[in-house]
Amino acid sequence: MTAKTNTDIQLPTERGLLHLLTQYRALTKPRVTHLAIFCAVIGMFLSTPELPPWRLVVTATLGIWLLAGAAFAVNSLIEMHIDAKMTRTRMRPLPRGELSPWQVISFAGLMGGLGMWLLHTFVNPLTMWLTFATFVGYALVYTVLLKPNTPQNIVIGGMSGAMPPVLGWAAMTNSAPAEAWLLALIIFVWTPPHFWALALYRLDDYRKAGLPMLPVTHGVALTRLHILLYTFVLVAVTTLPFVIRMAGIVYLLAALTLGAIFVGYAWRLHRRYSDQLARATFSYSIVYLAALFAALLIDKFI
Repeated sequence: MTAKTNTDIQLPTERGLLHLLTQYRALTKPRVTHLAIFCAVIGMFLSTPELPPWRLVVTATLGIWLLAGAAFAVNSLIEMHIDAKMTRTRMRPLPRGELSPWQVISFAGLMGGLGMWLLHTFVNPLTMWLTFATFVGYALVYTVLLKPNTPQNIVIGGMSGAMPPVLGWAAMTNSAPAEAWLLALIIFVWTPPHFWALALYRLDDYRKAGLPMLPVTHGVALTRLHILLYTFVLVAVTTLPFVIRMAGIVYLLAALTLGAIFVGYAWRLHRRYSDQLARATFSYSIVYLAALFAALLIDKFI
């Protein structure tokens, strides 16, 4: 019989702690948060003629991330019973009983409070209040009022998800000019085709959960048509940064190319539906938004 080493004794505790941290991390919906933070950082870099102060960028990014994570944690708490009914979400920490509601409330309160303090103390009050308003808009207005009550939940509630570039811009300049809101408009128009593509191939999940998503209430055919129409509008909106001379020809070419691909997905989805194509459209929409905002940044510095 071999003697246990210190490492052997500590491993279960370390695994337990790592597992717990993984569950808390899952509450923040990292993939969604990362895209939002990326758009906020792009807003920071577009807001000033020169490179913004890196310390301010880091502090603002951390503060916005903390409040975003808190909003997603509150959303998970409110929707825990809905999540338990859906294949896509039933493995989240709350439906599985990995975390208790009080643990989630404490976690969200700590993250949200720390984020507000960082933004107010080291960035500016405008950014703190705009980020807090985004928190309220998503965690409460969208989750409690819109999502369970109207098929236009994604359209109306999309404003909260569109705010990151405005937050980033405000963090660097203590202002939110028209250019920042134009970036928000792009995300606002992008949100419906992005989420409706998901709702199409997760239709049974939304039916079981009793959520009035557009394909549940108005059918798959109308949803596919809406995706196509919104995608056309999106391509038009993405040309506006070039029109107002916020961006140059490099961005315009990128926007038109990326948009043409998105329209291609939407058109095929409209003509002949399959779950596989809806999933591919949803996946491309994420790549599309990240690439579009990256093109804005590249255009500025070349």
